[in-house]
Amino acid sequence: MNSLNKTILPGQTIGIVGGGQLGRMMALAAKAAGFKIAVLDPTPNCPCGQVADIEITAAYNDLEGLRLLADASDVITFEFENVDAVALEWLQTNCYVPQGSELLKITQNRIREKQEIEKAGAIVAPYAVITDVSEIYDTIEKLGYPSVLKTARGGYDGKGQLVIRDFGDIEKAKELLVQGVCVLESWVPFVKEISVIVSRNENGETAVFPVAENIHKDNILHQSIVPARISLEAEEMARKIALQLAGSMNLIGTLAVEMFLKEDDSIIINELAPRPHNSGHYTMEACETSQFEQHVRAVCNWQLGRTDLMRPVIMTNILGEHLDTLLNKIPTLPDWKIHLYGKAEAKEKRKMGHVNLMRENVETAMMEVRESGIW
Repeated sequence: MNSLNKTILPGQTIGIVGGGQLGRMMALAAKAAGFKIAVLDPTPNCPCGQVADIEITAAYNDLEGLRLLADASDVITFEFENVDAVALEWLQTNCYVPQGSELLKITQNRIREKQEIEKAGAIVAPYAVITDVSEIYDTIEKLGYPSVLKTARGGYDGKGQLVIRDFGDIEKAKELLVQGVCVLESWVPFVKEISVIVSRNENGETAVFPVAENIHKDNILHQSIVPARISLEAEEMARKIALQLAGSMNLIGTLAVEMFLKEDDSIIINELAPRPHNSGHYTMEACETSQFEQHVRAVCNWQLGRTDLMRPVIMTNILGEHLDTLLNKIPTLPDWKIHLYGKAEAKEKRKMGHVNLMRENVETAMMEVRESGIW
């Protein structure tokens, strides 16, 4: 049911599959531009549902729920990539989905994702497809220790992964292989983790956001630092690769490209996400156009906005264990841009919000975060 170069106008309705924080922030950006929002999510009063015009509470593969979403929407987009295959096919047939299903399918499977990245001319870590523990014994010497075993499908924030540091760790792989085919990746000796977010509309116009330097704690993104503390050459290469991938994969919408930067400034692609991304939350105040507004512009086939960085910024995630301390301090925090997601329960390691600190330089912002006593 897709048609080329269709433009969606204010007053029309954007349907969002997925009602988490990304959907919420996407919806808020869309509503600021005059759109209406319909959302499908299995959780009542989900973060996006709290700000949507129409909230449909149903499973992602519930065909009646999908029909209600399609009937209410002029265009449909996604806030996450692991959409049920049956749901994808139904949506593509019955409503306008400019992003299509191909890139979603690619990023749902790490094996195919790596193949497509290589096809686009970018580099991934050496890897092997693993279906049985015996295959790890056969390939581990070639890939070396440590190596990382990941489920081919699913997994986020470090879930669905096992670091194999020595021969004795291999037997632990059985727990992951029960879930299905896995990928064994050689460890990348990186000096920094960086990411680039690129957007593209149906007319083929592209826009790239500044490179973010990312710091993780316990496999969960802790901070994004922009501008990234990397060389100009590495920054230019990261942006070039992101555009290369977007073009090769016929992106419409938003693509986040997670990368490893090595000591010699070479870049290894880690993962892709065909949607707005946690490491792009800094754009909400620090860039002329946020990643969420840009995504709306892209799927509605508008001209894309400028992505210039207005001021140096650090985005810091607020997890469940940080929330009580933060809430008590909010009235005294000077010019902290705080975003809370409206989640009902504050669990440890659960992303409850984020804060953007724009200062004269990133060092000042980092010091202020540390001295706050929240993290």
